[in-house]
Amino acid sequence: MYYILFYKTVENYIEKRAPYREEHLALARQARLDGSLFMAGALAEPADGAILVFKADSPEVAEDFAKNDPYVKNGLISEWQVRPWTVVVGD
Repeated sequence: MYYILFYKTVENYIEKRAPYREEHLALARQARLDGSLFMAGALAEPADGAILVFKADSPEVAEDFAKNDPYVKNGLISEWQVRPWTVVVGD
């Protein structure tokens, strides 16, 4: 099953993320190596938010990622939610 983690970012997110960016990317890379993170990235306008797609047996995998993400822990994400995604075409 796929789960999408939606991030809503704070104002001036681009400027504020610098001290946490490498730790955030390391967490994402590890999740990708572990096989739980399928793909991730900022929207075309990064200040609009980001989307991370997880492939897992339960939403807890995406929720745990968010709870451990330095962007979330340091207040760069004003809101996040995990939603199940039913893929009709594709994997």
